[in-house]
Amino acid sequence: QEHLVESGGGSVQAGGSLRLSCAASDNRFSSSCMGWFRQAPGKQREAVSTITADGITSYRESVKGRFTVSRDMAKNTLYLQMNSLEPEDTAMYNCAACQVCASLFCITSSEGHGTQVTVSS
Repeated sequence: QEHLVESGGGSVQAGGSLRLSCAASDNRFSSSCMGWFRQAPGKQREAVSTITADGITSYRESVKGRFTVSRDMAKNTLYLQMNSLEPEDTAMYNCAACQVCASLFCITSSEGHGTQVTVSS
């Protein structure tokens, strides 16, 4: 099971940017579909974005055009660049390795503990 560690969260004002990182422990990362998820207090967990091993990306509608997922195979690291942040983006974000990945559907095989993103208006 891959060990995943997120970083990069923080507090920003609306309109600001953050880049989340997810470091994977081993090179199985290169063959895995990866995803970013978030959960706000009192709300259901939702998939934000996924990226396949071939670099095919998917985004939930509310973040399209603002968030960009990418991966650095050499560093075994997944990224989520978040621009034009909105208060509605406030949540705990975590990354996951997916056993099965289709668009935003992901059956996770391992997950990180998450990093908090807070966007104030």
